[in-house]
Parts: sequence; structure tokens; C-alpha cells
Amino acid sequence: MEHGWRSQNLKYATLLFVLYMSALCAGRELRTEIHDQNLVKHVYEHVYNRTLAMTLVQYASAVYMDDLSALLSWTCSRCNGLTEGFEVIELIVDIQHCLQAFVGIAEDLNAIVIAFRGTQENSLQNWVEDLFCKKLDLSYPDMPGAMVHHGFYSAYHNTSLRPRIVEAVQVAQQKRDGFTIMVTGHSMGGAMAAFCALDLAVNFGVDDIEVMTFGQPRVGNSIFASYYSTLVPKTIRVTHEHDIVPHLPPYYTHFPRWTYFHFPREVWLYDIGFGSLTYEAEKICDKSGEDPSCSRSVSGNSVADHLLYYGVSLQSETWGSCGIPWQQAQMNKADDALDNIIPSVELRAPLVLPKGQIDSSQHSSM
Repeated sequence: MEHGWRSQNLKYATLLFVLYMSALCAGRELRTEIHDQNLVKHVYEHVYNRTLAMTLVQYASAVYMDDLSALLSWTCSRCNGLTEGFEVIELIVDIQHCLQAFVGIAEDLNAIVIAFRGTQENSLQNWVEDLFCKKLDLSYPDMPGAMVHHGFYSAYHNTSLRPRIVEAVQVAQQKRDGFTIMVTGHSMGGAMAAFCALDLAVNFGVDDIEVMTFGQPRVGNSIFASYYSTLVPKTIRVTHEHDIVPHLPPYYTHFPRWTYFHFPREVWLYDIGFGSLTYEAEKICDKSGEDPSCSRSVSGNSVADHLLYYGVSLQSETWGSCGIPWQQAQMNKADDALDNIIPSVELRAPLVLPKGQIDSSQHSSM
């Protein structure tokens, strides 16, 4: 009888092991179809590179930091690890619209990195609720039939972000000619990253540009998505488990031209396994932008999943005026005509600002 009990337990254990290993393999579909592992690695990384994703998510996290002096000098608590050695070219803080972004040089990536901050945590609930009823109310310039929401479009195009980012990119290109431009952001920052990349590609002739966003909402209709994917093909939208934001504004299957539609390509992160034996799988989704087997296969009902990607926190640590506390002893600043802030600080690595942005004679200690 004891032998039969052990035999039955062994069968159950074997079955559980087989199921668990099958689940693990399902998370990496390319590996089950191609037996040449070198070819697998080439095909997989051509579409999605996990190491790059884990680096860019740290930039998307760092841009949330509100200690501007530490952010400028790249000494903040999130300015380390895979992003160590980054040189900030310019930090843009738009007080009027509560926006923040930076441009800098990452020597290890041979890249100019642009990062946009997402929606502030204290307004996230209202912002998410508002996403349910956002209408496609703006025709994208020179793209017939392409519709976007004016709020997403304006956050990049009609604020102080666009002119300062364009100028900072030009400065960075003079310093590192031939570097790839990588644009990233989380949540609303991901939407702005997409509009920024499209702007640089269409209006400034940038052809070597990559985009990776995290928890990004839909920004336009299917015609816009088609234009975008043609003009900025090296784009990855990372989604996580039940993150609510990638499900918004809503997509209605039977009205693709009149509803919001994601551009490709999605990479969906999700947990598989049993109990404590869990594993974060990655699924490279199809080229449609709305793969029903990826994040659309689950309900989008989690804010917690929205605020954590690859184990990295994507939210501010503290809150001040618009999430930005000023440190009197360390920070100097100059204001532009719209009362936006052009910060400047004495750095270990030199801060390069576009010529004429700051008149040192106008600096005042805060």
C-alpha cells in the first residue's frame, strides 16, 4: 500500500513538473519553433532585447525623480545600475502643465536617450477615469484619416517640451554624431515618447530612432497606428499583467477606424507557475498592435501592475509643488516667458545646454 501511495505521488509530481515546464516554454514562443539557438537569439533580439528593456525602464523610472540637482548630475537614488555614467544634456520641467523630461548621452548604448515622465501618482486615478471617455478629436497633420486625442498630442507638441527636446537632441548629435536616438517613457510619458519619435522622424529626418514605452495608453486610431508603425518601425510597447492603462482609451473590435488602436509591437510580461514557483514570462506579440493573445487576453484592472515593470518602481518618491521640491543650497534656475524652469547646476560631468537657453547673469539662487 505504501508503494502504491508513493507511486501515485510520483505521478502527480511528474505531471506538475511537465505542466510547469510547458508553461515556461509558452512564455518564449520563438524558442519552441526554432531549434538553432543562435538563430533564435538573433530573431528574438532583433524584435526585443530584454537587457535593453531593463536599462530603458530605469531611465523611465529616473525621470520621475523630483530632486532636480541630483537628476542633473545623475547622482539620484535611481541614477545607477544599468544607467551609470549617463550624461544629462538638458532637463526640461514644464510647471504650467506638470511635465518633465530629459535628454542625455548613454555611451554604453551608443545612444542619445530621451525620457518622459508619466502621470503623477496623486492624479493617476482621475487621469485613468478620464481615459475612458477621451475622444478621437484631432486630425494628425499631413496624415489623411489619422486621428488622435488632442490632449496626448498637445502634451508634447504644444508645451515647452518639444522645442527644448529638439534643441537638446541637436546638441547631443553634435557631441556624438551617429548615435541612435532612443525614446522612452511610462504611462502618459509613453504617449509623449511616441509623438516625440514620430516628430523627429517626420519633421527632422531622424532615421535611426528606437522607442520603448511601458504601460502606454492608446493614442490614436488604426490609420494613425499604421502611419506610425511605418515611420517608426523600431517600437516596443511593454505591457505588464493586468495593467489598466494599456487597455485605455477603449478599443472596440467592430469599429477599428473609429476607435483607438495600439500600434505594434507589444511585448507582454506576465507571471506563470504554481504558488511560489512563479516566473515572469515575456511574450512577443503579433504585428497587428492589438494581439488578442497578449494583454488583451486578460482584464485590465490593476493600478499596481501599472506602477511596477521588471521590478522597477515607476512613480515619484515624494510630492512637492507638481512633485518638484527645490533645494535652496544646490539649485539655480532661470525662468522662460511661460514661467517654466530651465535648471542649471554645477556638475561633476559638464552639463551642456543649448546656446542662449540660460543667461548666467539671470541666475538666481532659490
